[in-house]
Amino acid sequence: MSVQLNHTIIHSRDNRESATFLAHILGLEVGAEWGPFIAVETGNGVTLDFATIPAGSIAAQHYAFLIPEEEFDSAFERIRAAGIPFFADPHGKRPGEINHNDGGRGVYFPDPSGHWMEIITRPYGG
Repeated sequence: MSVQLNHTIIHSRDNRESATFLAHILGLEVGAEWGPFIAVETGNGVTLDFATIPAGSIAAQHYAFLIPEEEFDSAFERIRAAGIPFFADPHGKRPGEINHNDGGRGVYFPDPSGHWMEIITRPYGG
């Protein structure tokens, strides 16, 4: 059997708010609450299990999502419609832009807990 990522826990200030935020941007469903977690399942079966933890205990992480080219416009429009700041680069030096790395499109944006989310249409190096 090959190794596959099954799930990861994402610390958040409010697990419902963060799960709903990401599910909305990516066009996914928010799962049922299970113990301290609220899951969002990606198309390849990996779940992102959002857990509320005390304020000040969250270390910002980066999560990148590979999405089909034909879904990028919809996701990007949801980011823009919500007034979420976005950037073409991970350092925030190109605000209000998308990138075209590896012949695809990509954009970085913060989630409600301060994590950096990224959507890309081509894997890096692809």
